[in-house]
Amino acid sequence: MGRMEIGFETPWALLLLVVIPITWWIGRRSLAGLGPWRRSLALVFRSVVLLLIVLAIAGVQWIWSSDRLTVIYLLDQSDSIPIAKRQLMLDYAIESVKKHRRTNRNDRAGLIIFGREASIELPPLDEDLPNISRPEANIGRTDATNLESALKLAQASFLEDSSKRIVILTDGNQTLGAAESTAQRLAENGIGIDVVPIRLDSNTEILVEKIDIPGFVREGQTVDARVVINRYNESGNDEPVDGRLKVVRRIGNQTEVLADAPYQLDRDTNVIPIPHKIETNAGFVYEAEFIPDDKSSDTIPQNNKATAFTYARGKGRVMLIEDANRPGEYQNLIESLRRNDLEVDARTTSTMFTSLIELQSYDAVILAGTPRTTGDESTQVVAFSDEQINMLVQSVQQFGMGIVMIGGPEAFGAGGWTNSKLEEAMPVNFAIKNNKIEAVGALAMVMHASEMERGNYWQKMIGKAALDALGPQDYCGVVQYDMSGDKWLWGEKTGMLKVGENRSAMRSKINNMTPGDMPNFDSSLSMALTSLKVVPASLKHMIVISDGDPAQATNSVLNGYVSAQIKISTVAVGTHGPAGHAELKRIANKTGGNYYVVTNPNALPRIFMREARRVAKPLVYEPEGGVTPYVQSPHEILSGLPRNLPPISGFVFTELKESPLVEVPILSPKPDEKENASILATWTYGLGRTAVVSTDAGHRWAKDWVDSGIYDQFYSQLIRWVMRPSADDGKYSIATNMKDGRVQIVVTALDSEDGFLNYLDMGAIAVGPDLKPVNVAMKQTAPGRYVGEMVPEQAGSYMLSVIPGPNKPPITTGITIPFSDEYRVRQANMRLLRQLAENQPVGGEGGLLEEPLETESIERIVEMDTYRPGLPPAKSLKDVWPFAVAIGATFFFADVFVRRVAVDLIQPIQKLASRFSGKEIREVDVQRAKSLERLRSSKSGVADDMNRQIANTTFSETVLDSESSSAKDLFNPSSPQSPSPHAPSASAPSMQPEEETSYTSRLLEAKRKAKKQP
Repeated sequence: MGRMEIGFETPWALLLLVVIPITWWIGRRSLAGLGPWRRSLALVFRSVVLLLIVLAIAGVQWIWSSDRLTVIYLLDQSDSIPIAKRQLMLDYAIESVKKHRRTNRNDRAGLIIFGREASIELPPLDEDLPNISRPEANIGRTDATNLESALKLAQASFLEDSSKRIVILTDGNQTLGAAESTAQRLAENGIGIDVVPIRLDSNTEILVEKIDIPGFVREGQTVDARVVINRYNESGNDEPVDGRLKVVRRIGNQTEVLADAPYQLDRDTNVIPIPHKIETNAGFVYEAEFIPDDKSSDTIPQNNKATAFTYARGKGRVMLIEDANRPGEYQNLIESLRRNDLEVDARTTSTMFTSLIELQSYDAVILAGTPRTTGDESTQVVAFSDEQINMLVQSVQQFGMGIVMIGGPEAFGAGGWTNSKLEEAMPVNFAIKNNKIEAVGALAMVMHASEMERGNYWQKMIGKAALDALGPQDYCGVVQYDMSGDKWLWGEKTGMLKVGENRSAMRSKINNMTPGDMPNFDSSLSMALTSLKVVPASLKHMIVISDGDPAQATNSVLNGYVSAQIKISTVAVGTHGPAGHAELKRIANKTGGNYYVVTNPNALPRIFMREARRVAKPLVYEPEGGVTPYVQSPHEILSGLPRNLPPISGFVFTELKESPLVEVPILSPKPDEKENASILATWTYGLGRTAVVSTDAGHRWAKDWVDSGIYDQFYSQLIRWVMRPSADDGKYSIATNMKDGRVQIVVTALDSEDGFLNYLDMGAIAVGPDLKPVNVAMKQTAPGRYVGEMVPEQAGSYMLSVIPGPNKPPITTGITIPFSDEYRVRQANMRLLRQLAENQPVGGEGGLLEEPLETESIERIVEMDTYRPGLPPAKSLKDVWPFAVAIGATFFFADVFVRRVAVDLIQPIQKLASRFSGKEIREVDVQRAKSLERLRSSKSGVADDMNRQIANTTFSETVLDSESSSAKDLFNPSSPQSPSPHAPSASAPSMQPEEETSYTSRLLEAKRKAKKQP
């Protein structure tokens, strides 16, 4: 399984071990006074301390090496791999692991599948792969091959306690990422790669390559839409393919068939011209499709279609959108613009634009008093989708189109446009923050739809949709039922809070709410009525969503709403069938609200947004006697107009944005707050312009303007000011090309005299099907030639806006990518697969490239041992130098102890021996006691002699004092000749004079004997 080794981070530090023998050489002399045993022990301890310190400096480590192996199989599940091959790949992985995994080493096996993204099907485990029929992990879309992401995921999935190998099963046709560099990094980390190629089985394939048509044409011009179709046949097979070619052209919601007839593909590349005439100034989308008669001759249906688009430019073109519930209200404006040589495409909210491409054929869009949602019945409620709003904003910001919003009773904030992306593009805010303007509404909602399918999800969606339609000064409350009864979602007892700074907290509360099954209507309606009565709002409204099964509301409660002039709109969901809807209809009719029956829950957010607009009615300002607007500042739009303007009877409150780009040419004298009294406001937004006219165009409030002489001039100048700017004096030609999965944009720039325009600060922006702008860097590669590249993330139409330089109008073009590169007919990319297998991991051997996987070859390929040796073993490192430092500190104290403290090592041995022979030990103790007694006697005699010498001479006193001090420390206690300190005093007179004079010599002799003892 593994082995342990010792390693070092800085091995050169081991040279410091030379200090250990030096320490012994020095220590033998410096520690000589300790005696041989203590000196040796001290040197051993000191050597251990030095050894451990050197090991710590060298970074000593435990190294655990493992021969376990982990193999992860990567299976390509993109659309370019036939279904049969995907199952064969899975069978191979299962059989390979079963045959070669070493159970005695606890080898592991894992499985990863990939397409546009990669996902772990089975994590690495020390067991065989289970017999699964098909992968279940979610890899998202399969219209691309991202081998790089699969390799990175495999690397992150490996455990560190084993060697690592990846087995790739793919055709090698990557359409995203760069697997080559990732594989190189894997090799640098010791990870091996084996490859099993997947060969594509396409014998015959039809591919509609493109529709070739100029990007811009003129009205009345006859052009050819050339359809390019490629036919791929097996080598040696040149049989034609019969089928039907259909080509259509779309203008908005209208579809025109240009060709629909049988056609025979008798060449490898077939070019079919479709001549037709451009009869109108518009944007055209073309679509070509080839349908083979024999389905078996075409294996990838996704590449049988291609699209393209072109624009017919002429005079200025404008799209005007009005409310489908009130068609014709802006007919005066439409006729006025047409009289001024502007082409107007009048539409209603039920027939709006559907793509960004379609919008590019217009120079401006007019939202004529249009609400965001409209319609009375649930099946008739229509709304601007978030995607359509983004298309409008992108068209202004990135492509220079203009937008004009004209007022009306259901426009701006009164039309539910508050907090939308469109509001960001306008020079005014649609919500009023000024407390002096009495434009406050209050909305209460009762949620009882928990029993419908995904009920809680839809209740959260509609709650947030209604909240977003409210302004910061409006009030909002939500009643829900739980086990404790009816209660407010926020605001405690009152329940109604001003939206303003509470908006984000309210959204969070809605996201977390879990309404229960309400037993009756009275409780929630009474609670809401009590709070609505005290809220300081000029308009109050209530919405109830329910399945109708709670107990019916009493007349007394409903009469309370009628008396307070608060309407209740009800939304019936069919949880318990239509029977329960009668009560909801009664509540709405009794209070004057709207009643909706919903069969499709997708309509719920639109309904709640429309109902939330009711509380925005105070934003409509209709003062008694009207107002007469005045020109506040000159503007290009007002050129040639008189300063005295006709009166108007009303407009919609807005609030100017705090930006120096905002201009306000026309103001109303009322109200006094000028930021809320603008009649005309303009600004530049991105590459385009937007304008707001807060009154209407003559149907209700500005009737005097229609009959005045300034009407045509004012609106024609307004629309021309916001229209897409025309090209400058330069000549620019743009070409787009798709190659190797990248879109190339080539711009040739010439001046009016056909000279090259060099050193332009040129840039480009691409907007794809997801409506997300992508900046494209443009670099000059030759005189007057600028090139940029981008990688498209998905198939579809990409709008391109090229900006030649600062303050220059954008040049708009586009390119259509009919299908992903995944659907192009290609064989296995053997060059890439061979390169992956040849990467040699550091410390190991290169991988293997097997023969292509087929039903006939799977048994031979399984024989390839994917668990063979040849990879660097896995190593696990653990730093042990901290332990070396700790142990060294312990031995350091032991060294100090041995040198400073003398320990009788015989005593512990004697105590141990006493357990076995108590008598012998006692005799030894007696002898030891006698020896100590003799020592004491000798010491006492020496003291007496010293006292006598002191009495004789001063010199003797000095000598005796010095020698006495030495005798006390060094006298040998075991000498049998020492006189007893307890001898009787009468013995002193009997001592001979020679003994007294030889005291010094005896003392020196005793000193010498003491030094000789170990």
